[in-house]
Amino acid sequence: MAADTHARMIEAAIESLRRRGVAGMSFTDVLNASGAARGAIYHHFPGGKAQLVAAAAERNGRDVRARFASLPAASPQHVVAAFLAAVRPVVEASTAGAGCAVAAVAIGSDGSNDGSNDSGASQLAAAHAFTSWIEALASRLAAAGLAAGEATDLAATLITLLEGAHILCRAVGTLEPFDQAARAATGLIRCRYPLAAAKPLSARPRSAST
Repeated sequence: MAADTHARMIEAAIESLRRRGVAGMSFTDVLNASGAARGAIYHHFPGGKAQLVAAAAERNGRDVRARFASLPAASPQHVVAAFLAAVRPVVEASTAGAGCAVAAVAIGSDGSNDGSNDSGASQLAAAHAFTSWIEALASRLAAAGLAAGEATDLAATLITLLEGAHILCRAVGTLEPFDQAARAATGLIRCRYPLAAAKPLSARPRSAST
């Protein structure tokens, strides 16, 4: 039961971060959404809000990494197309005011990254999450035949596309910025790796909730 309460509070925190950011996230919202008792706050998170924020970034980062690590890798085109399909519904939520929980943590911290304070721990959790996403995508691209350095560069570009799309789509209220970037990325990949461009995706991956 305690483990369930802990997990529900983290899930509620992730959703609150996506909607309100670090500054707007409150324990009241988390308790109401998770159904946890008020006494659960410092029982599960004795470090307070900062500890919960860091835990949410770590959990969301781990979940998204697992989804990226399962993308099909028959070719670089397969990886990119599967990535774009997986993140599109998440970016679409940005048009209604949502966003990336990990990005919210990164922006909401004070920028300290030495781990010496609570905000620094949150920043480190966000940085680790982004790094793990790049590593997961790079691994799939390497499995598809790219050299390690090239795979890492492309993976970093895809994550940059994702995070930029969250911001632009939220600002304008439509998916047009994401669709424009997706078309450009797809076209560039087909030009760079023409031999594998015609193979269809075998399955549509689950959405990656960032």
